[in-house]
Amino acid sequence: MHADEICAITNQWVNSYKRLIPGYEAPVYKCWARNNRSALVRVPLSKTGKNESSRIEFRAPDPACNPYLAFSLILAAGLKGIEEGYQLPPEATDNIYALTDEERRTEGIGSLPGSLRDALDAMEHSELAAEALGDHIFENFLVNKRREWADYKADVTPFEIARYLGTL
Repeated sequence: MHADEICAITNQWVNSYKRLIPGYEAPVYKCWARNNRSALVRVPLSKTGKNESSRIEFRAPDPACNPYLAFSLILAAGLKGIEEGYQLPPEATDNIYALTDEERRTEGIGSLPGSLRDALDAMEHSELAAEALGDHIFENFLVNKRREWADYKADVTPFEIARYLGTL
């Protein structure tokens, strides 16, 4: 429910979004499942007789994220869901990557933000993120990451030179 809002923290680099594309190991679609590696949230089956050892995996964070900020937002989102009694959507049992866009829409499965800019836009309107991070970190993170996005957008990459210079 809060995946879009916390995505800028769990995937805080421009390059983080190059791994969040369909067909790769990192999940892109917002759903949960027990034995489905294409789900954003995974609840692996516990071993027989060890029901107390269940765990939840939130699979979106980039390895380069700040774990202190990421864990604070992941925990805040989970606690808010418990406190407000969020209803769990149906489990995604199909390979989400194999579904068509229409099938995903029908099942209510959305996508994570596709870029740092999209993630920052979602975070900027998040009361959850502002409250969990505090005003100082929340505001400074947004300012610094917006600056990083602007620098990225202004940079001409070797890919662009190789691909387009000859046609200009």
